[in-house]
Amino acid sequence: QACGWLWGILPGLQKIHTNKDDLKASMAHNLDFLNTHPFLVTFVMGIVLSLEQNKTETQTIRSVRISAAGPLGGIGDALFWLTLVPITAGLTANIAMEGNILGAVLFLVIFNAVQFIVRWWLMHWSYNLGTKAVTMLTSNAKEFTRAASILGIFVVGGLIANYGATSLRITVGSPTINIQSLIDGILPKLIPLLITLGIYTLIKKGWTPVKCILLILVTGIVGCAFGIWAGDSKAMDNDGNTIAGGYNPLVEWYTYDGGEKEPSAIEQKHATQEIVKQLQDLGIKIDATADAIGGLGYGGSGYEQK
Repeated sequence: QACGWLWGILPGLQKIHTNKDDLKASMAHNLDFLNTHPFLVTFVMGIVLSLEQNKTETQTIRSVRISAAGPLGGIGDALFWLTLVPITAGLTANIAMEGNILGAVLFLVIFNAVQFIVRWWLMHWSYNLGTKAVTMLTSNAKEFTRAASILGIFVVGGLIANYGATSLRITVGSPTINIQSLIDGILPKLIPLLITLGIYTLIKKGWTPVKCILLILVTGIVGCAFGIWAGDSKAMDNDGNTIAGGYNPLVEWYTYDGGEKEPSAIEQKHATQEIVKQLQDLGIKIDATADAIGGLGYGGSGYEQK
């Protein structure tokens, strides 16, 4: 990282050191080993440039640079990889899963906007504080890292409960048993819970996070190939089939002509609930509940009469 570090502060060094020999000496010691978080490196840059401007001794600048860069690695990981990325991805993943490219765009915009604002602000803040910023950082680094990590884990835990279901069905004579319905009768969201506890057990036994991620990836791909996983357990019909993302009931309701497979009861219910919600948003009072309306029969050749 030393080359990138020097390139980043070089414009500042050139402005501070008008003497070529001073500039060479400053560039030489700024090529020393450096390891810090790439998004928080501007914090160290501001401090070092402040010291360079005050013509502080080289050894002092070296010591400050090392002492400031070290803690930022853990803080940056907790702040960005364990907090910002899971929260941003969790908010935008559902949009992307419905086939809307806006989900990916929003993820990139939000993530990059936050990290660039943090970079810019840290540079100015640490430059104005000088060496006082190092004291503030090292005195609160442990508490800040723990708080950010807990927040990230809390958000990821909430996201886990939304995903994980099976589309397996067992046919005994004429009736078909939906495995997911049986599992929900025992404990809703049981599959995500078992997966989480399984990963926790593997980590306790010495597995690295990378191995656990690869295991989930392989299990997910193989399971989907054999039709085991259904993804979002909320988007399943009575037959265990996954309802396609981006389903627009206001379109499907009036285009069904009876020639295709009739939507399941759950699909009808979801469609009705959406229509009731949109009517209520328009200020139209609906006395009956969406569940009651969703229980009405077909009638006619399909949805037109309904």
